[in-house]
Amino acid sequence: MDKKKIHHNKIEKLSNNPYLNLFHMDTSTKDGKHLDYYFASRNKEEEIKIKTRALTPEGMMVYPLWKDNPGKIVMIRQYRYPLDEVIYELPAGLIEKNETSEMAAIREMKEETGLSFECYKDINPVYSRPFFMGPGFTDETSCMVYGYAKGTISQELMESSELIEVILADKQKVRQILKEERVCIRTALLLMHFLESDEKDPFAFLK
Repeated sequence: MDKKKIHHNKIEKLSNNPYLNLFHMDTSTKDGKHLDYYFASRNKEEEIKIKTRALTPEGMMVYPLWKDNPGKIVMIRQYRYPLDEVIYELPAGLIEKNETSEMAAIREMKEETGLSFECYKDINPVYSRPFFMGPGFTDETSCMVYGYAKGTISQELMESSELIEVILADKQKVRQILKEERVCIRTALLLMHFLESDEKDPFAFLK
């Protein structure tokens, strides 16, 4: 594929928000026609990926099996403002400056669920590397962190903007959620792995 046929003349930032901004690309199609293209980014203007070509993840999602019973997975039902709906998800969040994805996972699990999180280490790097979220409209990348959750569920550290219910779901519950409920697509794909997992070696698919 010859991407040299596409020419970008100018990229400008159209908004000034703290977490997410809109960018305009003055660009062209492969046959040389002018194209106005728009995308969103969590990155600063000088750090958008079209400029840096970096693959640094902005966020991560946690795959938290219940330590005392790996036949259950910790899920959340979270209100999402753009949808005005409650969505079934796995715990997730942004990676803060100077954090690793594992550090972010431990922090987010505590904040969203009150639970402690122990990262699983015996992973083929393929499964923990960053992947693009929705490259048609954003340059955001995210990665996965796998492990075990334990402790007592609590909302003590939850932010006021978050409306979250924590659920310990077994495979029967997960099947019902996938069949009937509104689910984040990343969560759905990981739940499919969960349904095929063996409690005796629940992370076998990562090796």
